[in-house]
Amino acid sequence: MTDQKLPPAFYRRTDVVTIARELVGKVLCTSFEGTITSGIITEAEAYCGRGDPACHADGDTRTKRTETMYQVGGISYVYLCYGIHHLFNVVTNIEDKADAVLIRAIKPVDGIDIMLKRRSFQKASPELTAGPGRLSQALNITTNHDGTSLFSETIWIEDRGIVFNPDQIHATKRIGVDYAGEDAQLPWRFYPKETPWISKK
Repeated sequence: MTDQKLPPAFYRRTDVVTIARELVGKVLCTSFEGTITSGIITEAEAYCGRGDPACHADGDTRTKRTETMYQVGGISYVYLCYGIHHLFNVVTNIEDKADAVLIRAIKPVDGIDIMLKRRSFQKASPELTAGPGRLSQALNITTNHDGTSLFSETIWIEDRGIVFNPDQIHATKRIGVDYAGEDAQLPWRFYPKETPWISKK
């Protein structure tokens, strides 16, 4: 595996929607106790800390959980959903802006046998890592990794030259944010048009 980590400048731009779109095709990697696992990001959702009711930090909401989102871009924001699922997000923008991208699905690349064991699967299928809780379990990401630098040797994202043209990416509304009113309709969820490795159509 080559070291092609995304640089700080990638995460610290001001447009979280553009970053979410560009994360599709990048490779999310983890390394724990010498075991490397990775997968191509196939689904990502943007959340803006200002004027986006679907975002945890909307309205300058600063809590013990959301404080991570207010840090400078390039760290992980991992929170627990329904008390069960560990959801991995990428913090973007500069300090105090609280933008983040939820990674909803990956296509396994490295360490597939380890992912199968972690998920108690016999063979690789979209159900292995298509879904934010599923991919975190497969990559062994938990809330213990909240705030982890994406330039570390534990969790990082690589550019391996996988490129999608704009017409190959589908933009739809985000999942599970109906409470956000009109903002629930924003087309801030991105995934390749021709892939089964997504959480929901």
